[in-house]
Amino acid sequence: MDVSRQQNLADFYRRTLVDDVLPFWLRHGVDTQYGGIITSLDRDGSILDTDKSIWFQGRAAWMYATAYLTVERRPEWMHAAASCIGFLRRFGSDPTGKMYFLVSREGRPIRMRRYVYSESFAAIAFAAYAKVSGQSQAAEEALRAFDRYLDFSFTPGRIPAKVDSNSRPMIGLGPRMIAIATAQELRLHLGPVRARGRTIDDWINEWIADIRRLFYKPDLGVLMETVEPDGAIIDHFDGRLLNPGHAIEASWFIMHEGHLRNDREMVRLGLNILDCMWSRGWDEQHGGLFYFRDLKNLPVQEYWHDMKFWWPHNEALIATLLAWKLTDEKRFIDMHEQVHLWSFRQFADPEHGEWYGYLHRDGTPSSKVKGTLWKGPFHLPRMLNYCQQLLTPPTSPIE
Repeated sequence: MDVSRQQNLADFYRRTLVDDVLPFWLRHGVDTQYGGIITSLDRDGSILDTDKSIWFQGRAAWMYATAYLTVERRPEWMHAAASCIGFLRRFGSDPTGKMYFLVSREGRPIRMRRYVYSESFAAIAFAAYAKVSGQSQAAEEALRAFDRYLDFSFTPGRIPAKVDSNSRPMIGLGPRMIAIATAQELRLHLGPVRARGRTIDDWINEWIADIRRLFYKPDLGVLMETVEPDGAIIDHFDGRLLNPGHAIEASWFIMHEGHLRNDREMVRLGLNILDCMWSRGWDEQHGGLFYFRDLKNLPVQEYWHDMKFWWPHNEALIATLLAWKLTDEKRFIDMHEQVHLWSFRQFADPEHGEWYGYLHRDGTPSSKVKGTLWKGPFHLPRMLNYCQQLLTPPTSPIE
């Protein structure tokens, strides 16, 4: 990629972030009456449902605070971050401190889920907000949320098992990869903090070692989603299920960490995961990334397995661009161009802005919603911000 193309692409990503995606959520999602953000939005931004996912209060707060720190010091971005932080503080947790998944617009509890991803996103939100606001309270809240995430995710028996662990013991990739990204954000904004008596680097080392030893199967060319505690394959629907987008997201978290440390082996692990899961996930017939695949290329149980969701394409855009920046190998920029052209042709909505979230296999919209309890201002703006910084040195977040 020549310098002119890099600059044009950087400008495109920044312009899409600043003039399209972030304003879409400010116009339609920020709740000026009760605080926080509403993410269930139709194509034109009209509200479909007013319930609020707690994890999106954290995700949105992090995104707007991060944009304020890395793109431009716009007061409206700081205000949006503060609104979501305030909503989290008032309504995010039950009396024990565990965070809800879903509350009403006014903040009344509706649903508590067994996992603690709300805590992980609250941790990065409070950390970024501590950086932009200078509030020591926010830094303390970030560490408390991270501590709770560690407690529930990695203390045996703390979270009720998804299936009977006596009949089918299993461990998942998800808690480890999200922990890596969460820890990276805490270290970035709060410095060399400790959690449960260990450094952030120590924790990240453990999670990457788990991924390498238990989940990555180079002989099979795959990164597994779930395995037995010793890394053995679970030869059932759930155990064979692959999520290429999830694995590619993990690949760039690992590459990012390897670059920060100048650790070539860590970078190589991330590159290998990207390669094998791109091969597993890219749809050669229609383009785009399949949502699920089977380890043995058998039929997948989930009926949405061949749909194209927005977020795996965001993660693939980051991973392929980062891989190119770290290796200068042409094949990675070719992969980036491939997913870029397909994604912006199929997901983007020039008329109303933002992206559709859910496409059929052939790339036509399955639904024209722009937001749900799972889709809001996170994966897409994070990709746009990260990629434009990768292409605009020396402000790259990995330098």
